[in-house]
Amino acid sequence: MGEIAVSLRGLLARSIDYAGMFPPCQLELEPSLKNQAQYLRTADAWMLSAFVLPVEQFVTAKQFLTEFDPLHPLQVSALGPKTENAAAFRAALAKTNAAIRSLSTHNVDLVSVSQLEMFLPPDIDSQLLNETRSILGTLPTFWEAPPDRAEQTIALVAELDSNADTPTFGYKLRTGGVTADAFPTTVQIAQSLVTPATHQVPIKFTAGLHHPLRMFRDEVKTKMHGFLNVLGAAVLAAEYKWDSRQAALMLEDENADSFSFTDEFFAWREWKIDIKRLQDRRKFVTSFGSCSFDEPREDLRALGFL
Repeated sequence: MGEIAVSLRGLLARSIDYAGMFPPCQLELEPSLKNQAQYLRTADAWMLSAFVLPVEQFVTAKQFLTEFDPLHPLQVSALGPKTENAAAFRAALAKTNAAIRSLSTHNVDLVSVSQLEMFLPPDIDSQLLNETRSILGTLPTFWEAPPDRAEQTIALVAELDSNADTPTFGYKLRTGGVTADAFPTTVQIAQSLVTPATHQVPIKFTAGLHHPLRMFRDEVKTKMHGFLNVLGAAVLAAEYKWDSRQAALMLEDENADSFSFTDEFFAWREWKIDIKRLQDRRKFVTSFGSCSFDEPREDLRALGFL
């Protein structure tokens, strides 16, 4: 294991939420869960975090728990349904919470729900969001909103976090999809990184981050963002209080030589952060959902980082 730089481990430890059931992979539930069980038993398992499981699949998932064991349990990132308005959101949340409680008590040795991810409709106010805390308790929850609502959503989440003993609410940003128009610009992502860093709001990402570095991909006819760019920029933006212009520069960098990983620090160009600070910052830069656990690792190996 010695050949993996400590800082690469620091940046990528438990960073990939496996989302095999989602595009472009779109596997069925059973093969996705079998993959997760297999990944948990590989040497790269340190990079793996939760399994993204839609709440409506919870009941079906129970029959495949035999793939897991107490040393390799299934950790679930519960994906709540996407709703159009506050009323629908409130109803969906009650059902989601019931499903989470049911799964959490099903077989505690084999399965646990580590977090919830859910889309916030535009008409949610702080009062309703505050009510969700009394429903969900201390379950870490990442609220998704599109880039044009990022700033107000993060401000809302920050306000509620500051009233709580522990910051259980975070922000979830969609960083791509299967078509070019699903990809936010580097400036949009940069603003979505800088705002939570200022407020100390946890952030997670989803979609479009299969590759370590930003690159043009023919299958989506656009440049896909790189997960080293995004996670690295989130960490450094928080550490150095970058503005969004500076964060965007890092997001746009397609050169592997700009990134260095040693046992003492991670650096991008002249900006560096030591292991201890990196681990502290990672508490707020949590993970990214990827439909592939193989692609990110294969690419890191090809670049010589793994």
